[in-house]
Amino acid sequence: MKKFKTIAGLGLLTCAMAQAAWAQEPESCKQVRFAEIGWADIAATTGVAMTLTEGLGYQPRKIMASVPIAFTGVQKGQIDVFLGYWAPSMDAVIEPFTKDGGVKVLPAPNLEGAKYTLAVPTYTAEAGLKSFQDIAKFKDQLGGRIYGIEPGNDGNLLIEKMIKGDQFGLGGFRMVESSEAGMLVQVQRAVRKNEPVVFLGWAPHPMNTQYDITYLDGGDDVFGPDYGAAKVYTVVTPDYEARCANVGKLLNNLQFNVAIESQLMEKVLEKEDPVEVAKNWIKANPEILDKWLAGVTTYDGKDGVAAVKKHVGL
Repeated sequence: MKKFKTIAGLGLLTCAMAQAAWAQEPESCKQVRFAEIGWADIAATTGVAMTLTEGLGYQPRKIMASVPIAFTGVQKGQIDVFLGYWAPSMDAVIEPFTKDGGVKVLPAPNLEGAKYTLAVPTYTAEAGLKSFQDIAKFKDQLGGRIYGIEPGNDGNLLIEKMIKGDQFGLGGFRMVESSEAGMLVQVQRAVRKNEPVVFLGWAPHPMNTQYDITYLDGGDDVFGPDYGAAKVYTVVTPDYEARCANVGKLLNNLQFNVAIESQLMEKVLEKEDPVEVAKNWIKANPEILDKWLAGVTTYDGKDGVAAVKKHVGL
């Protein structure tokens, strides 16, 4: 009888420990709200994060927003995670939010080796438009236009600042805002007609293989050195890692490279659902789960890798 009580006691203790571990993340952590800004790279990485969290038993939700609204949403606790802080181009945009501790930037970038600056088709560079200083010389051929992406984007703001300050003699130019897709349509039209065009370019992005493009020299003071060399960081609410430790661990583990993102983005730009793109990519590359899910469990404390594999159909 005493032995039975001991076994029963151990069983109750094990159960209690399991419940305690599960209870480390409150119910409020089950829904994970991701900001998505309409860029193919952020759509792709957010699709991966949503696939992983859903496979782990969470309820991911995507909230479309501009860059400033994404940071504001994190600050106000309306958004939990934003995977798209491009540094240094977004430094001025995020500064008011980090200055007062309204958002937290995770220490390790989720992407290194990126770049972000103005670009032209290579035939335009070969015609003499090779640097920021050359743009004004081609004003008539360019129609006085530089193509940006969505309103409020940090790259657009940098272009506007150059124009307003007449930097590089760009005072008479106009920055055309639309969207990533809209800008690329303009690039495609120009390439088809072999006409000059200046636009925001970045890597990773399939534009680097779809078109023969050249990044402009001389923009270090605007977009940063080495053609706007960038790192992309994850931003969360200040208490998120402490409150939702399991997802916090996942977010710290979630790191990409230019090759991975380019593969994902190609399908996203073909209008495929980013979550389905992520599922298919993970299914074809399951070994990466050991890295992304190291120390991560399901919402209820079970094997995370096994759960995600089952979720994607492995």
